[in-house]
Amino acid sequence: MTPRRCHDDRGSVAVETAVIAPALVALLLLVVFAGRVSHADAAVRRAASEAARAASLEYFPEAAEESATATVEANLATAGMVCGELTTIVDTTDLRPGGQVAVTVRCVADMSDVTLLGVPGERVFEATSVEVIDRFRGGEPG
Repeated sequence: MTPRRCHDDRGSVAVETAVIAPALVALLLLVVFAGRVSHADAAVRRAASEAARAASLEYFPEAAEESATATVEANLATAGMVCGELTTIVDTTDLRPGGQVAVTVRCVADMSDVTLLGVPGERVFEATSVEVIDRFRGGEPG
């Protein structure tokens, strides 16, 4: 009779892979989620900044609001951001040479494609930017 091996290693790689694979998938989803959150946050901040700059170049409050809203929508579209709910608030109470204009952008983005991690399906991104209006620009256009 030949002695049998007490420690048979056949199949151990498959078991180790089956144990580690879910952790690796969760880690990959976490990296994707973090990247998407970072990208969305940067896009909303950039859109608010660009919108405040565009609004500061206008002479009338209505034109400033229209310009800011259009700039936000264009910037977010260029960045590939899809907002389920997009709000742009333009504060033009101090729209005058030497004054300032503030733009707040609020975007509710869908994150349901990475919900396997247990993160909420929607995430709110909000940014405010204030732009000082050039004090030496001319008066209202004639």
